[in-house]
Amino acid sequence: MSSLLDIAPVIPVVVIDDPETAVPLARALVAGGLPAIEVTLRTAAALDAIARIAAEVPEAVVGAGTVRTPADVAASVAAGSAFLVSPGTTPGLLDALEAGGVPFLPGAATASEVMALAERGVTEMKFFPAEAAGGLPYLKALGGPLPRIRFCPTGGIRLATAPDYLALPNVGCVGGTWLTPADALATGDYPRIEKLATEAAALRR
Repeated sequence: MSSLLDIAPVIPVVVIDDPETAVPLARALVAGGLPAIEVTLRTAAALDAIARIAAEVPEAVVGAGTVRTPADVAASVAAGSAFLVSPGTTPGLLDALEAGGVPFLPGAATASEVMALAERGVTEMKFFPAEAAGGLPYLKALGGPLPRIRFCPTGGIRLATAPDYLALPNVGCVGGTWLTPADALATGDYPRIEKLATEAAALRR
């Protein structure tokens, strides 16, 4: 892939408790126009869910989120992750991400963190937690001195606010948790998830 940030305007950030829901969830998101799916490593089912999506939904680009340690990198790649996303970045984690063999979006929330990643040759990053860290005004301000860096802001973004983020020249896509409501997953309401994905996919500039 040329860039994770250019696959779709929104990367769904999903928390999966039951691996049985992984495949129908992924199919609903893909059908709605959002093939890049970030499964967060916040549950015991996450790696199994990634493996199932990778094996059974070939049109999906499934990745692991909340990657925090080199062990997370290894386990995620072994499960079939096509990309990796971290909430923040340490030197040891960045070494592992670079050695992982798949695209990655390391997390950054300050100008210094962005510059440290840029020194290592990283030009695409996750801006997290987006709303809490300064949101639109902060990203707009970063664009002046750091124009070659592109972001996927994640954290607190909603369908209503996503277009404002996507309008910024240094934003390629946004991460969103609103696409897979817990109650929809619990009841197997995949048509609702597909509808939410369709709305989000239409946000592409």
